[in-house]
Amino acid sequence: MGSDPRSMDSNDGRLGGRTPKADSKRHDVRQPLGSDPRSVPTVVVAAGVIERDGRFLVTRRPRGVHLEGYWEFPGGKCEATEDLAACLRREIREELGVDADVGDELLSVSHEYPERIVELHFIACRLTASPTPMLGQEMRWIARGELRSLDFPPADEALIALLHERQPAD
Repeated sequence: MGSDPRSMDSNDGRLGGRTPKADSKRHDVRQPLGSDPRSVPTVVVAAGVIERDGRFLVTRRPRGVHLEGYWEFPGGKCEATEDLAACLRREIREELGVDADVGDELLSVSHEYPERIVELHFIACRLTASPTPMLGQEMRWIARGELRSLDFPPADEALIALLHERQPAD
């Protein structure tokens, strides 16, 4: 494990360094971190970075939703006063039909889209069983070097760059 606090240990899917556990943060979606006083709503989202055998689990956003057709890391919007870990466990159960062991936060970004601001928390986690796409969404395990070949939302760019830079130790 490197000295970078954002680095993920590829053996156990958890962050090394000084970054706090995801479940230590509670978010009220009405008063998100770094909230913007403008009328554009801010949505707090927890996304699971799930790596298995050198591949990351990604799903495609379905038609009729914000950013339809883009690939994403599984997760979703936090409910009012729900902490990040509880949100991520709930979303993974709903989307993939499995439980998850939630690790540390890898990266947090805020991205402004025309219709909303997304406060996105990328969190390392491990699934307790094989996932099944419960909502009919497309699902893939994709190699680190192939992440840039998929279309991800602009808010995911920093994570894709971070994962692409971090090659696992041999």
